[in-house]
Amino acid sequence: MAIYATDPLRDPRWAEMVERHPRASVFHTPGWLEALRRTYGYEPVVYTTSPPKTDLTDGLVLCRIRSRITGRRLVSLPFSDHCEPLTDCREDLQTLLNSLESTRSTERWKYVELRPRIPRAIPGMSLAQKYCLHSLDLGPELDKLFRQLHKNSTQRKIRRAERERLTYDEGRSEALVDTFYALLLRTRRRHHLPPHPRVWFSQLAKCLGNNMKIRVASKDGRPIASILTLSWKDVMVYKYGCSDERFHSLGGMHLLLWTAIQEAKLDGCREFDLGRSDCDDLGLITFKDHWGTSRSELTYWRHPAPAVPTATTALAQRLAKFALARFPDRLLIATGNVFYKHIG
Repeated sequence: MAIYATDPLRDPRWAEMVERHPRASVFHTPGWLEALRRTYGYEPVVYTTSPPKTDLTDGLVLCRIRSRITGRRLVSLPFSDHCEPLTDCREDLQTLLNSLESTRSTERWKYVELRPRIPRAIPGMSLAQKYCLHSLDLGPELDKLFRQLHKNSTQRKIRRAERERLTYDEGRSEALVDTFYALLLRTRRRHHLPPHPRVWFSQLAKCLGNNMKIRVASKDGRPIASILTLSWKDVMVYKYGCSDERFHSLGGMHLLLWTAIQEAKLDGCREFDLGRSDCDDLGLITFKDHWGTSRSELTYWRHPAPAVPTATTALAQRLAKFALARFPDRLLIATGNVFYKHIG
């Protein structure tokens, strides 16, 4: 069977397929792909069994990443929690994967990585990483959704935020991007990690339009928490969150998430996707468990198999985090601007 490669940013058939396919997500959309291209220079490509000038019946979207530091590789998709192959037939998926292996060898890509949402083994590929994925079914009425929240750690925090009369702003203006980024910088420093480039969030606002929203909670005019959500058809995704830890007790993050859930429900969404969590991040996993969510396994697959981490690698990561925690803001931002381009 012949395999064809097409540019999803220029081929209108891709947008049409994403619109109609039941397993497509915001991460498949041309807007998300364009933001990746503009910010990091990644080149999106779709492999399909559908010939040119015919409707797409399947598609596997990836980004070509070229890095002198981390190598040349094909990833589906960078900075995306999950990206399901849009194929309805196992045989077609296997044909696409076989073609990718040929492409990888010919064009000398270091590896191919897939990040499907549906947990399943992918023939010819090895386990790369496992995560926890949390999602909330928005089918029940709002009052029932609220009753499902953990009483002490979630319901009580929402009520505390209401008593504190926290103010709420939303939108995608540059001013809100600035507010979000200032809190993100503070949060990433707390976690000993560099922040994503600020331009990434500006490009998400420009490329996704109304499908991206920044929400900010403030106390007496001071921003204390912010989240960034993405929407596509009947799913809202909680993608990024950040806060000022000095005001955690006021419930700003809880207020923002509950406001987003209410909006998603009123807009007719069927699911609120709380995104992935590292399996060893028990605090974050517990936080998401307390929202009445369902937890599933998210598995990334790679060919060839990833190298086994060594003690030297672990030591280098610990030293890097130690250094990042002590960087001044300007250097931490500069590190993020370079770092994320190479790790997508």
